[in-house]
Amino acid sequence: MGIVLDADVMGARVKEVDIGNISHTMSSLYELNIVATEVVRTIVDRANIYGRITMIDSLGRYIRMGVLGLSLTTLGFFFLFFIRIRPSYLALYLGFAIIIIGIIMAAYYIVKILRASIKTILRPDSKSRNLRSFFYMHSPLIVSALIMFAVLFTMLGSVHVDEGKISIEPAARNVIFWKQPVENQTIDIRGPYTVDSAIENESSIIRMPEDAMKTLELNYGDSIIIGDESYALRPPIDGEDSIMRIPYDARTTMGLNVGDVISDGELRNLFKDIYAEKKISLNTSNITATEGTIIKNTAKDAKIINLYLNNKKIGSTSGILKDGNYRIYVDGYLYKIITIDKDANQKTFLVTDGDDVIKIEVAGDVKSSNEFPTSDNGILFYFNF
Repeated sequence: MGIVLDADVMGARVKEVDIGNISHTMSSLYELNIVATEVVRTIVDRANIYGRITMIDSLGRYIRMGVLGLSLTTLGFFFLFFIRIRPSYLALYLGFAIIIIGIIMAAYYIVKILRASIKTILRPDSKSRNLRSFFYMHSPLIVSALIMFAVLFTMLGSVHVDEGKISIEPAARNVIFWKQPVENQTIDIRGPYTVDSAIENESSIIRMPEDAMKTLELNYGDSIIIGDESYALRPPIDGEDSIMRIPYDARTTMGLNVGDVISDGELRNLFKDIYAEKKISLNTSNITATEGTIIKNTAKDAKIINLYLNNKKIGSTSGILKDGNYRIYVDGYLYKIITIDKDANQKTFLVTDGDDVIKIEVAGDVKSSNEFPTSDNGILFYFNF
């Protein structure tokens, strides 16, 4: 039977010839049963080899659906870590939805597969043949599971734990879980960013994606000092959500080239110890305030500083505050230099302009990746009445 099927598939011609008379004794039913079983097994084996049937039984359907569930789970992880969709939370929710659906589907059909497989293995016929069949039938499911775990462990194996955040950085994307404050915890998918040259006539402007600004804890309209030159921070051009346009002089100082790709986790390392001035959000229109900050790559013990205008709180900020002297400017002029001493009891400092009094209060403890500059490195605050 096997020879006939092989010949048919290979396109060979089959010719019937006379071989004379054959006399034989009728075999017993037991012997005929063995022959019939081998004939049927040969037909089924050849049908499998030549693609005539493909797991059309219940167990085959369970395996296909189990593989589908594991594949969906793997796809969900790729959505979560690698795929960029705007708004960014859409990829996050879609990835989680696909993962949940995939896990439920895979778990449901794997249970069915295990039940059917146990019955098959425990059948009284040939154990070795059953084990071979078990391997052939289940190897796609096993490999799919291994691929899913490999993808998951590769992603989670690139975890960088820092105070205040966990950064998971595969080659193409990274996920940052912001831990503080807990009640406002969010998950952002950020980076990577590609370095490009500045637009013509923008030699003093750096255009940076919003995600990069969040990582550096800066805002559009702030300024940053690179190589003794001040650069204003501006939004990217439409359609360039992952492009950082940096002027030539700033790129040279930072050791960057056009086309360099920067992961979000490396961004603070790249801008480490760079001085910036950023505006403080105040709930008053009577004054504006700007603070100096030095970008650091790790979160350390810091202080909250509250600002009061005529005993009414108008805003707050935070940063690493060391012992030393700090400069405060008012309307473009140096107003005073204050001294911070952790061992001293003085926690408040006053700035007056006519009838207006600003109180600077050094308050509670917090973690921060930015440092307030001492008088040798920049300004603490700039108030404009």
